[in-house]
This record gives sequence, C-alpha cells and structure tokens, in this order.
Amino acid sequence: MIYFDYNATTPLDPMVREAMLPFWGEIWGNPSSVHHVGRKARALLDDARDRTAIFLGAKPSEVVFTSGGTEANNLAILGTARLLKNKGKHLITSAVEHHAVLHCFDYLEKMEGYSVSRLPVNSEGRISLDDFRKAIRPDTILVSLMAANNEIGTIQPVSEVGQLCRERGIIFHTDAVQWFGKEPFIKVSQFNADLVSVCAHKFHGPKGAGLLYIRSPLHPDPILFGGGHENERRAGTENLAGIFGLVSALEKNVKNPVFNRFYLQPLIAQLKSCVLAIKGCELVSPADGSLANTVSFTVTGSDGIALMAGLDMEGICASSGSACSAGSLEPSHVILALGKGDVANSLVRFSLGRDSSNEEVDFVCDLLPKIIFRAQKNQ
Repeated sequence: MIYFDYNATTPLDPMVREAMLPFWGEIWGNPSSVHHVGRKARALLDDARDRTAIFLGAKPSEVVFTSGGTEANNLAILGTARLLKNKGKHLITSAVEHHAVLHCFDYLEKMEGYSVSRLPVNSEGRISLDDFRKAIRPDTILVSLMAANNEIGTIQPVSEVGQLCRERGIIFHTDAVQWFGKEPFIKVSQFNADLVSVCAHKFHGPKGAGLLYIRSPLHPDPILFGGGHENERRAGTENLAGIFGLVSALEKNVKNPVFNRFYLQPLIAQLKSCVLAIKGCELVSPADGSLANTVSFTVTGSDGIALMAGLDMEGICASSGSACSAGSLEPSHVILALGKGDVANSLVRFSLGRDSSNEEVDFVCDLLPKIIFRAQKNQ
C-alpha cells in the first residue's frame, strides 16, 4: 500500500496516541461536574487550553475547542455573520474554498438574505488583491479566505488580506486547516486574522478534534446550543481525549513542520516530471507558492473515478479533489474556477507525507503511464 493522500488525513502519531490514552481509562469525568472526578477533568481541560494558547501565542479565552475544521469554519462564518448582521450583510470569500466554507456562504445567501462576493482566481488558483479591494463595500462585515488550498496546494495571501480587513474594520477568517504542519508557523497573529480554523487529523492528530481561534473581544453567535461550554460559545461536553491529542500534535508536529519541505520537494519534483511526460496530463498545482507536499494534475480523456480505481487496484491511495466529496461524480469546483471546465472531472491529487519514500515515488512513476492509458482507453 502506497499512501499519497495526506491532505485528506494522516495516521495518528504514536506519541499523540499515548497522550490520549489516559482519557479512555482513568480520566473519564465530565469537566462540568462539581465533584472531584469532574474537577480533575476540568483542571486538565484548563491545562490543555493554556498549552494551546501558549502554542498559538494567544489568550486561553481565545481558544474554542471544536469537533474539527468543518465545525470551526461553520462557527466562524455563521456565528460572525449573524452577530454583525445589523452592521451589514455583505460577505466576501473565494471561488476555491473548501465546501465547509462555501456551503456556509451559500446558506447565508439563500436562507438569510446576505449578499456574497466570491472572488475569482488566476490560473494558479490565487486571488488578486486588487479584486479583493474592489469587492469591499461599506456594508462588508466578514471575509473568509483559506490559507492553503486542499485540492491543488495554492497558498493564498492571507496576511495581506487580513491587514486590509483590519484597516477597514472588517472581520477576517482564515481556514488554515492545510497550513498547520506544512508551512512555517510562529504564532497565530501571523495570519492577521480574527478567526483561524485548525484541524488535528491533518498533522497526525485524531479525527474529531479541532479548534477555532477567536481574537478577543469577538464573540460569534453559537451554532450549537445546550450547556455553557467553551465560555458559552460551543455547547457540548468536551472531548478530552481528542483535545489532548490536538494539543500534543500541535506541540510535536507544527512548529517543526512534520511535512518537511526540504525532504518532500525532490519527491514532488520527480512526480511532476513523471506527470509532464504523460500524454494528456496537465499540472494544475502552482510551480511556486504552493504546499510542498502536493502535486495535482488533470487527465484529458478520462475521469476521476476511473483514475482513482486504477490507482487503487495497484495499491496507490490518491484523491480526486476534496476528501469530503469522495465518491462524488461532480467536477472539481477548484478546477472549474481555474477555467478548465473540460477537465474538471479528471483531477488527480497526490499529497505526500513524512512516511513517503523515494521507492514509493519510483513505483508510482513506473505504473502511472499505464494506469492513465487504461483509464483513457476505457472511456
């Protein structure tokens, strides 16, 4: 088995698993309970929040633990838009965001009367700052732009967008799910964002754990109701095992990125050379300003399902766009946004990780021409 789908998820780090084990055994209390079992859990929850805040360079009160990136994005967008609706109802995002972002804006536009500007992108999947400036209106209240694209790896100018938003008093959210563990991270203020979404399983943490950084004093309306958990911003008994897995993965795998650019670049370069030599293949990942672990391409005369099946038959795990859309026959909205509608249903994404090897890349490069030829022939 060759696993080239690290942008979809990563295996749980053994040290992270060890950090989680006590919470599946002796530490099982509800942090909201007043007895000593609950107080022990509460003390550990507070410790996890403090450690996370120190790691991010934030205040503990600015950390909200969530069930992952999707919930963090939903809370950031729906909660902030509803909080500020009396100030305006214009929102800005891009055409290439993850569906966990795009569908929030679609819902607000269709069901709650908001106006949404969806910024176009260039041939590399990157927005224009000039386009962004022109999109701003007096009633703009929220901007959401991903830090790095999950499908093709494009890095967006989030810091610049965040600075422009701050100068104009507009709330800025960045979906940084693909950034953490791959690109340099010093502290959360580097994004110039009021809201930052993070997801543990993208950097060898557990699934079902994430966080939303909320810059004080912003307090988005909650989207989950019940108890007063997470300072009344996210109802639900805290998942201590997942939270400690998240904290452990952050501390171990982010500031010294687990996706080592120096190690991965030669592997990606070899894959790109291989793809370029195959008739009908076109690279869509940017040559510069892209995640070091990602190479995406389209294949003329085939489709993603046939290509994924062909790769899987040889034991190669890859993706045809967003993992959350696996099995979907819809064309990639990212490739459509690049203006390549004729091949939008034939995206292949290889995303490598710390366990990827030269031998695996050699194996894939040897088989890839045959796999693609079979997929094209069977169309």
